[in-house]
Amino acid sequence: MVYLSDPTWGNHKNIFTDEKVEWRTYRYYDPATVGLDFAGMIADLEAAADGSIVVLHGCAHNPTGIDPTPAQWAKLADVCLAKKLIPFFDVAYQGFATGDLDADAAAPRLFASRGLEMFVAQSYSKNLGLYSERVGALNVVLASSAQAPAVLSQLKRAARPNYSNPPAQGAKIVSTIVGDAAMFARWKQELKGMAGRIAGVRTKLRAALEARAPGRDWGFVTAQIGMFSFTGLAPAQVENMTNKWHIYMTKDGRISLAGLSSAKVEYVADALVDSFKVPK
Repeated sequence: MVYLSDPTWGNHKNIFTDEKVEWRTYRYYDPATVGLDFAGMIADLEAAADGSIVVLHGCAHNPTGIDPTPAQWAKLADVCLAKKLIPFFDVAYQGFATGDLDADAAAPRLFASRGLEMFVAQSYSKNLGLYSERVGALNVVLASSAQAPAVLSQLKRAARPNYSNPPAQGAKIVSTIVGDAAMFARWKQELKGMAGRIAGVRTKLRAALEARAPGRDWGFVTAQIGMFSFTGLAPAQVENMTNKWHIYMTKDGRISLAGLSSAKVEYVADALVDSFKVPK
């Protein structure tokens, strides 16, 4: 059994469904607080069948932008150990949450330090701009090196019918950058700048919203991290954003803040305040 957060990246469900792997969801998003339903998350994972796989977002949860705190990650590791759950970390936005590659790797490294066997899937589509190359890495953390040959043989067996030998161009770009100290440092600096810009836009947007509607709690704007914000807008309110204000977002209320410039913050704030007045 595989457990996915509710909500999660839409393709997670497609992947496991196509592979005929049964999946269920665990509570994650709390619409009342526009934050994390940690109590519900823990309760659902404690009720999961022992030995199940739990898919976790390593940082900058997609689509909510809501991550557990360090203390909450530690509690999740406790539950995984107690229930013999196998974590499968999806790390799609490393560097986009805090701007620091190491800080954004804290959760899977914590789990590894606790002795948990797990999968960690990394994507370079976002943080290295290699969307068309679809290059990434799958890391498997094992309790014993003696298990590695058997696991590697199974990974090769899975790769063979899927793509056999993948295109090498994307991987060569990544290896060139991470293998050169100067380029690696420059990449980390650029990531920091990009993440910092998004964080700055979040701060400006929250201030603009609080100035327009001080009676409403807008803390979620800066509490969430990464490229997206889960606004809490209902479908009818999203339609108002689109039809009246010509601001486009997914129907579940997720908006991309990576595409928001400082010059448009005031306009988006006006649109959000107006749209929240629309009956759900």
